[in-house]
Amino acid sequence: MTDAPAFLAADHVSFTVPDLDAAIAFYIDTFGARELFRMGPLAASEIPAMPDGRDWMEAHVGVAGATLTLAMLELVGNLNLQLVQYDAPADRNKVPPRNCDAGGHHLALRVDDVEKAAAYLAEKGCTVQAIIEISEGPLAGKKNLYVRDPFGHSLEIVD
Repeated sequence: MTDAPAFLAADHVSFTVPDLDAAIAFYIDTFGARELFRMGPLAASEIPAMPDGRDWMEAHVGVAGATLTLAMLELVGNLNLQLVQYDAPADRNKVPPRNCDAGGHHLALRVDDVEKAAAYLAEKGCTVQAIIEISEGPLAGKKNLYVRDPFGHSLEIVD
């Protein structure tokens, strides 16, 4: 049996966005994120092929012929957010998956005041759902809500 490595901490979450500059501006303005670095554009056509003939992007991110630019943001003290803009391939899906779809996801952020966060995020261009007040079970007394950022990503806000 192989010994498992020590999984130490979360490093980052990655969102694909249609407009990298706009997404960076949104997350900096709305959440106080800090840009750590940018890379790219990185084009599969400009990187030598792998020994098995696949292009670098297919071998590493599973997308043949990709061209991408990415930025790493420090979102909150314990989590970085990587934003990636793909400019190729042309047949990429431009709609994020729903939460119920394979690959569906959301990022949850803890706040001190869910109602205040709902109003603030609506002002910043997010689509805000109704606040959920939990009255029973292990989370009784908690509140949360789901929002969509301007790029279609699902965020959960929890107290």
